[in-house]
Amino acid sequence: MNRSIRLAIMRLVALCGLVSAEASAAAPNIVFIYADDLGFGDVGCNGLKPPGLTPNLDRLAREGLNFTDAHATSGTCTPSRYGLMTGAYPWRKQGTGILPGDAKLIIDAKGTTLPKVLKQAGYRTGASGKWHLGLGAGAGPIDWNGEIKPGPLEVGFDDGFIMAATADRVPCVFVKGRRIVGLDPSDPIEVRYDRPFEGLPTGKANPELLRMQASHGHDMAIVDGIGRIGYMKGGKAALWHDEDVADTFTREAVDFIKRSKAGPFFLYFATHDVHVPRVPHPRFVGKSGMGPRGDAIVEFDASVGEVLKTLDENGLTENTLVVVTSDNGPVVDDGYKDDAVEKLGDHKPAGPFRGGKYSKFEGGTRVPMIARWPARIKPGVSKALFSQVDFVATLGALAGAPALGPESTAVDSRNHLPALLGDDPVGRESLIEQGGTLAVRRGKWKFIPASNGRKVSVNTNVELGNDPAPQLYDLEADPGETRNVAADRPDVLDQLRKLLAETQARSKQ
Repeated sequence: MNRSIRLAIMRLVALCGLVSAEASAAAPNIVFIYADDLGFGDVGCNGLKPPGLTPNLDRLAREGLNFTDAHATSGTCTPSRYGLMTGAYPWRKQGTGILPGDAKLIIDAKGTTLPKVLKQAGYRTGASGKWHLGLGAGAGPIDWNGEIKPGPLEVGFDDGFIMAATADRVPCVFVKGRRIVGLDPSDPIEVRYDRPFEGLPTGKANPELLRMQASHGHDMAIVDGIGRIGYMKGGKAALWHDEDVADTFTREAVDFIKRSKAGPFFLYFATHDVHVPRVPHPRFVGKSGMGPRGDAIVEFDASVGEVLKTLDENGLTENTLVVVTSDNGPVVDDGYKDDAVEKLGDHKPAGPFRGGKYSKFEGGTRVPMIARWPARIKPGVSKALFSQVDFVATLGALAGAPALGPESTAVDSRNHLPALLGDDPVGRESLIEQGGTLAVRRGKWKFIPASNGRKVSVNTNVELGNDPAPQLYDLEADPGETRNVAADRPDVLDQLRKLLAETQARSKQ
């Protein structure tokens, strides 16, 4: 029996089981927790050392399904978030790389999005946390002092409480709905990325004012004693305090759950942890023994714990699907001198995988993913190949939304609900990984086309996956991508090269 026939039979059996099981189950609430730069190995159940630092994530893994071959679409944050929200590979659209803090919205507000699909099925939708998909439209600069749109509300969220980009980029303020929180009209905000504001200190010119020195970049505006990327002035009353960012986003996420508990609801909780600058609240400082990066992992786990506690206290646990995953793989030194490298010890943030954030190796996109739904998902471990680009179609099917039609712009999203629920052990037959340029997975095989870029990032010390020769890895026998077998299997190499070219050339897989 060939592979295609076997896959078809397995999926048919899984779908039959799914239909009977779902016929009597109410559509669940959905809580999607999206970590930032959390590596596969940064979770206790996947090998975090020392153990015991992520009790809430480990609880989810015990009570749910722990995926060992789940992938963000890309090795960096903006494109992964774009793929998750739109159901389209980000490399299909120009301008989906890492965005500055004053970028315009890169999602087509008229297109298909994950929150729109769930709203169509009757869900109340809310976003709390990091956005980094741009805000506003048009040719002129964003008016940070008025209504800021389009943004989360225009792409399908009923409620939004976000930071525009990341904490290492200006503006360092929160946006609720369409307006900056706590802004004093007499102290308007100005943001730019091309030149500093005259008379204001910068990290480069005034390092003595910094409480955290930069290792590379991050030496422009100084906000809360930390050098940022980009320049801003004004808005003093609205500026965040870095130690409170995680608590603020968690509080907003918990409040949304409480307001929406009549259900069904969809919460997109995109934490900033464990992205730089890593400035955890004082109650987490020193808890990991690995410096601020490890402490930020502990803080992230505590945020997850607050969400789980809220579900428990409001009787929502049984019929709520909780998914925890990350936007890309890990990076240790990403721009600040925070002892992350010096205090890493024996810990391997990417687990057994090679590379990390920015990389085409598995460590770039293979991320932790846990799914818990007590009413439906049986605890265990899944080896199914799963891509975040499929959440639009998959969660839409779970919610009872109409199937995506030919008019949908979610051109790469496929319904893999049986895999998410643990009924299909195979998942995707193939997927594309983006780490600068593209690589392709099919089953156990991984193909990285020849490329002439740097092999190791000068700044982050991450292996990028570039090589002047094509690379082929058998991930079943060699998960660490240490043995290039391209010369031994030219047949597989040719098949995957064709698959990559065909996927790039057409709008649907």
